[in-house]
Amino acid sequence: MTESRPVSQPPQIPVQSWQWPLGQGWDQHYIVRYASNLDDGPWHGAPLGGFGAGCIGRSPRGDFNLWHIDGGEHVFQNFPGCQFSVFESGGGQTQAYALSTEAPQDGTLSTWNWYPASTAERSTGTYHALYPRSWYRYENVFKAEITCEQFSPIWANNYQETSYPVAVFEWTAHNPTEQPLTLCVMVSWQNMVGWFTNTQKSPEVQQRDDGSPYYDYVPAIGQSQGNYTQLISTDGLKGCLMSGDWQRLREPQEGDGQWCIATLDNPDIEISYDLRWNPAGDGGDLWNAWAKLGRLMNLLDTTAAGEGEQVGCALALRFTLQPGETRQFPIVLAWDLPVTEFAEGINAYRRYTDFFGRDGRNARTIAHQALTNYQDWQRQITTWQQPILDRPDLPDWFKMALFNELYDLTSGGTLWSAATEADPVGQFAVLECIDYRWYESLDVRLYGGFATLLLWPELEKSILRAFAQAIPTQDDRRRIIGYYLTMGVESPLAQRKTKGATPHDLGAPNEQPWVQTNYTSYQDCNLWKDLGSDFVLQVYRAFVFTGGTDLDFLQTCWPAVVETLQYLKHFDRDSDGIPENEGAPDQTFDDWRLKGLSAYCGGLWLAALEAALAMGKILSENNLAPGTTPILLTQYQRWLESGFNAYHPKLWNGRYYRLDMGSGSDVVMADQLCGQFMARLLNLPDLVEEACIQSSLEAIYEACFVHFNQVAQTQERPQAQKFEGAQVGNFSAATLKQPIGAANGVLPDGTPEDPDSTHQQEVWTGINFGLAAFYAQMGHTDKALAMTEAVVRQIYDYGLQFRTPEAITALGTYRACHYMRPLAIWGLYALLPPN
Repeated sequence: MTESRPVSQPPQIPVQSWQWPLGQGWDQHYIVRYASNLDDGPWHGAPLGGFGAGCIGRSPRGDFNLWHIDGGEHVFQNFPGCQFSVFESGGGQTQAYALSTEAPQDGTLSTWNWYPASTAERSTGTYHALYPRSWYRYENVFKAEITCEQFSPIWANNYQETSYPVAVFEWTAHNPTEQPLTLCVMVSWQNMVGWFTNTQKSPEVQQRDDGSPYYDYVPAIGQSQGNYTQLISTDGLKGCLMSGDWQRLREPQEGDGQWCIATLDNPDIEISYDLRWNPAGDGGDLWNAWAKLGRLMNLLDTTAAGEGEQVGCALALRFTLQPGETRQFPIVLAWDLPVTEFAEGINAYRRYTDFFGRDGRNARTIAHQALTNYQDWQRQITTWQQPILDRPDLPDWFKMALFNELYDLTSGGTLWSAATEADPVGQFAVLECIDYRWYESLDVRLYGGFATLLLWPELEKSILRAFAQAIPTQDDRRRIIGYYLTMGVESPLAQRKTKGATPHDLGAPNEQPWVQTNYTSYQDCNLWKDLGSDFVLQVYRAFVFTGGTDLDFLQTCWPAVVETLQYLKHFDRDSDGIPENEGAPDQTFDDWRLKGLSAYCGGLWLAALEAALAMGKILSENNLAPGTTPILLTQYQRWLESGFNAYHPKLWNGRYYRLDMGSGSDVVMADQLCGQFMARLLNLPDLVEEACIQSSLEAIYEACFVHFNQVAQTQERPQAQKFEGAQVGNFSAATLKQPIGAANGVLPDGTPEDPDSTHQQEVWTGINFGLAAFYAQMGHTDKALAMTEAVVRQIYDYGLQFRTPEAITALGTYRACHYMRPLAIWGLYALLPPN
């Protein structure tokens, strides 16, 4: 077992990490565009916890404030008793601080001394993040130099440790003075067993003012009766094991399980503990003696919490540093909450239970694994990240964002179920976002799926197999469509899922994900003209990017490819080989009306036909195709040739491709050639001539990026405020005088075609990253990085870090935070020229 040890120097934090002064606020930060949507403010840090294990966020203030413990549900709340604190004695002085700059606002823990925040005049330290690692470096308060590195064991192509419900905190303390210093690091934690489950087992689904469905999540926070703590002192561990009465009453249900804080037993460190203190009081029962003496009283009170009572525990590590000495030691937080409940009685076991069991009594074992292996985990993470960090051709801001944007795979309400014979690595899913709480929106993951595709490809395939299984299904339930409500008109009732239609999503956490699909009801997704193409392209993309050898995956998905293409072809009303858009927003820009043949959906369709032809030929050559496949391939070829005869001649205006054929719009759509991008990405024939591609890219860059930002920086113009409660931020693009990214669609001079439009004038972060990948693909690395940097600066300079939204506006507002699509930055990485 690894022991805490003296080391020669403090840890080296990568210069590429995102940095923020501890506790220092933002003079300017984005606010939510519509008051009904989620806005927790800018205090977000890198999450801790494995994929699908539940995660915890700790902010640059030092507080633990984000709790995505219940799969798919969101709690943003500071529980101040969950905290690290440091005592220091030396040179005749003693001081002790809880290491959060945010004191409780409700009067609790009033005896505690809270760490001072950084100001413009005095730095008290810096927060750094390069996901999955983050660091707190404390300065100018303690005499000792103190750093805490925190991480969970997440690295590419790892399907075991990446699922673990554990966080490692490696502390490094250095004495730069000429006198000995005695330090004590204390971790305190509130017993949360039973808290994270919805007390409303069948919540009523309602519709927000923007037309999207939602329901109320009412967790059992604070319901601690029966919770208790036991001491761990075996196998070289010292720690506190938090559990509850559920253990003697039943097998674990959602919320049941254990929490554990632990460290290595070591003769050079004095370890003390308190198994029971009151985190809802003034905190003096824990703080007073510790802050005076630098040790806890070894209280072995295992009494369970009574009705209305809260209980916490604490572990303290005390040691003395001689002048010039440096010491490192680990503390871990582990939890074992094995069950995720969706609709009442619909449960799934989490992926990590494949390695630790399902009885909810394994938090100590998980902590032991972490304390035994954490240094190897650090090496694995470094081995994965360092080749990218060492590339001199990539700017540091890009390396920073590349890794930090992976946060969403942990904190995006992520599900990762236990393995089955059908799904040997389990089933996986990430929410579109917290406001749009449904899983793996297929149009969004056309862009955001690059992260799993490149780093955890088996998870990518599991998601696509779930879509393939869903395409032949039908759900006859009827519902109203939210878009019509926002228009103030009566909504037609729409079937939830039509047989053959590719579903928009894999369901929501209050129903049965992977089985009940098409949860969103803002639009009738059975009518969308991009989803079927998106599915076909993603299947072939997964096949190609994983070596082109997984014929079983291709064969499994082929029947769904055939069915969804046939379904989508029914929307080709004029038989020109391409389905037409039908006026109501019926694609990923679901507040933007396209009419007739459109560049966006038409191009995706043509690329999907090319992909289907390639897949069919591969299966036929390997004698894995059904007997009807030759007929299908002939049909696809005929559709493709007919579509080619319509697409370019009808849409090309001499400089770029028209939005569509039915609206008469002159708008330059940023993503007009997404289908062409996908075709070349998959080594399929180009859809249009290269000269037209290059001309279109030039038009897009000038209109949507250069001119749009010039207009935004020179005019304090009104922007679309479609819904009641729309807001304006405390800054604008005109204030900043810097580009914010490429707008979705504007006129060639950068002005809006319709000042009351919404999606057209928004800068979609993920679309920008995907568009940048297209520019890189076509040899325009400078333009790709210019657009990407503009968006990255907005996210990480103005309080959107670790809650990246779908959209930002020139008025300093955002929409739909914790969004999946920005994971598309990994697509740009894949297409940048090699080092």
